[in-house]
Amino acid sequence: MTESTAFTVLIALSALVGTLPAQTPALTTPALPVIASNNPVVHECDAAKPEWIFCDDFETNRLVSYFEYSHRDSSFELTDSIGVRGSSGMRAHFRKGQVDAGSLKLAFGKTPTPYMHPVDSGTAIYRDIYWRLYVRDDSTWTGGGGDKLSRAQVLVSPAWAQAMGAPVWSGGADAQPGANYLVIDPYSGTNAAGDLQTTTYNDFPHLRWLGAVRARTPIFDQSHVGKWYCAEAHVRLNDAGASNGVFELWIDDYLEARHTDLNWLGSFAGYGINTVFLENYWNAGSPVDQYRYIDNFVVSTQRIGCGRLVPADSTSQIIR
Repeated sequence: MTESTAFTVLIALSALVGTLPAQTPALTTPALPVIASNNPVVHECDAAKPEWIFCDDFETNRLVSYFEYSHRDSSFELTDSIGVRGSSGMRAHFRKGQVDAGSLKLAFGKTPTPYMHPVDSGTAIYRDIYWRLYVRDDSTWTGGGGDKLSRAQVLVSPAWAQAMGAPVWSGGADAQPGANYLVIDPYSGTNAAGDLQTTTYNDFPHLRWLGAVRARTPIFDQSHVGKWYCAEAHVRLNDAGASNGVFELWIDDYLEARHTDLNWLGSFAGYGINTVFLENYWNAGSPVDQYRYIDNFVVSTQRIGCGRLVPADSTSQIIR
């Protein structure tokens, strides 16, 4: 599959940001905080759970925790009063035609290079993780989902060769109806037996694409933008010799997309899931000047839920 084809069939989890206006447009600073129906928690990290590998509610500046923070021309900044319930959060500013509006790259567990400094002890090989973020677009947002949002990966070399990737991003070109939906679009960098095929990041000729699944709610269309959505993803790597890997996506605690039969990486076991990226990357560039907001980012070994409305051990099968 070619790069352009892969990107066209997609959500958040790619490519591996401009000066803000003197006065922020009114649509980005509503008189009252935008309250999500999914009950987000402010200062969530003050009560972090034992199973949480990492938490960033952006009320404290934790940007140094990420091994890479890209914010060229101040396009992706920690900003007061734009997060859930009027808290702090990350604001991504897409200028018209802008492709890359910044990213946060988090590492954990065993990594292949000191550059990817982990937020934990750096020894664990994680084979089963969840990650969750809140995302909101301007009420006048247009053009679909803007492609890249987030992904979990197994990175296995200093050149960032990928043994697998689990992107949550938007699907379809901007003018297509599918662009208004999140998509899970898993890929492998090994052959079916588990022999590593990739040598660099985004080594597209050597990736195995495992089948995109679209979510059910068009959160990027005009009737849905302007509110907070809680997006939680889950990846479980397959057992050696089995196609039992899992990739799931919940939106506001509703299960909206799922794979349960994946051969992520054959018998490869040298590294586990060791990175989650938060991305603002629009393949063809944003059609207009507009903003996106991200808050309450958590990586965990158990279900996280939206505002802790779902128990950590929940395996809810609700699909709306």
